[in-house]
Amino acid sequence: MKYYGGNLMNYYTVGKIVNTHGIRGEVRVLSVTDFADERFKVGNKLYVNKNNTLKELTIKTHRKHKQFEMLSFEGLENINFVEPLKGLELKISENQQGDLEDGSFYHHQIVGLEVYTIDGEYIGKISEIMTPGANDVWVVERDDKDDLLLPAIKDVIKSVQLNEQRIIVELLDGLDE
Repeated sequence: MKYYGGNLMNYYTVGKIVNTHGIRGEVRVLSVTDFADERFKVGNKLYVNKNNTLKELTIKTHRKHKQFEMLSFEGLENINFVEPLKGLELKISENQQGDLEDGSFYHHQIVGLEVYTIDGEYIGKISEIMTPGANDVWVVERDDKDDLLLPAIKDVIKSVQLNEQRIIVELLDGLDE
């Protein structure tokens, strides 16, 4: 296990270690990534933040069990070594993210962007992204009103302009009530 100082701003959570499993150092991970098979591939590097220090872990084994990803790490093949990792988030570095197809974005790219209507009216800023089911819901924090919930569908989200830090939307009937 390697230790790094470093800025956590460039690391993104892909899962959380919720428990140990057995005595051979396997951990139960609740995945929060759309790319679990890619992120948890044997040989990949993941990071945990322990006492404000990043620790690098190399995946030794990976299997699925119910809704969990079951992982073990090189050099940590004993329950006593992985017990202190319980409750920690597994992260990847920014350069491990990879490219997405056009029109797809990572959540961290969307949160914080300003939202405007197609007529140029400022609505607010994206404060979070919820993933309740069929499509994501972008939460727009507004100064003078309750939060606005926007379904992340083509009929509503017209344009995401990362360079301009803005999103253009069309407010369909009933969205802002």
